[in-house]
Amino acid sequence: MKKTLAIALLALAAAPSLAMAGDDDGRNRWGIDAPRDQWMSLADVTAKMEAAGYTIREIEIDDGIYEVEGRDANGARIEADVHPVTGEILRRDR
Repeated sequence: MKKTLAIALLALAAAPSLAMAGDDDGRNRWGIDAPRDQWMSLADVTAKMEAAGYTIREIEIDDGIYEVEGRDANGARIEADVHPVTGEILRRDR
């Protein structure tokens, strides 16, 4: 848990310097254009993913969503796009 929290805090510290690129209309490929003050915190996203059985290695902000890397309950590596407001997994690849 301490490692996950440390990762989340590092990502949070880096968040202001990360560009949130999108299409010309301000939306990303998922059509999400949520104001930053409505986003779940990194700690909440981490907790939600861990409750679903994932071990989180890294969370980044890209194109207006959270991109999560880690492992599933079976130990397989995953990459997931996560909705910034709801924490819903939009896409998951192994």
